[in-house]
Amino acid sequence: MDAAASSDLRAGLRDSVPIAVGYLTVALAFGLFCAQAGIPTLAATVVSLTNLSSSGQFAGATVWAAGGTLLELALAVALVNLRYVLMAVSLGQRLAPGTPTWQRLVMAFGVTDEIYALAMRTPRVTFAAYAGSMLLPIAGWTLGTLAGALLGSVLPPLLVSAFGVLLFGMFVAIVVPVARADRAVLAVVLVAVVLSCLLAWLPWTSGLDVGWRIIIVTLLAAAGGAFAFPREAA
Repeated sequence: MDAAASSDLRAGLRDSVPIAVGYLTVALAFGLFCAQAGIPTLAATVVSLTNLSSSGQFAGATVWAAGGTLLELALAVALVNLRYVLMAVSLGQRLAPGTPTWQRLVMAFGVTDEIYALAMRTPRVTFAAYAGSMLLPIAGWTLGTLAGALLGSVLPPLLVSAFGVLLFGMFVAIVVPVARADRAVLAVVLVAVVLSCLLAWLPWTSGLDVGWRIIIVTLLAAAGGAFAFPREAA
């Protein structure tokens, strides 16, 4: 590794420390959720290590815990994570033309909202810098899940349920700041909430598996938002 790449790697590691700390706390909530849902500790940890998607993992774990089918699980996770495809394409446009395919694949694996936002601060993204920004967040996300799952397996069920407030706090922290700054996001969130309640309460839809409800709400809310608030590509 040359001096420039080494410097980029260190910069990526340094800049990603706040992301890693945030991931650690959110992953703790995910691990506790998995323990409460009866998902094995090893399975929860492997899911975090290989997925790196808070919203996608919670959607998948919810379907798993509800006894949904593999098709429901796959569709729910794919729809929730669909935005990462667009992020990966955008990221690829900032790479040097000669960037090897294996490096592009490694970087695509590490695409998350926060790591992507960190990379977008610079006009040209290097593999070393991006790889450096991936390492600590991946470690924080995986270790946080492991810690949460282990805690959930030894703590009394009542206490584990009390920790469930972390999950709601996470979603509030993610959604509220963005919704306050963007009316389109606020509208989509409200539509999703209303649709979710209707599907859960209406007699002819309440019998649907939770996985299909997630899929329907995601499709309708996203499609409605795209139709009502069209945006030109930057």
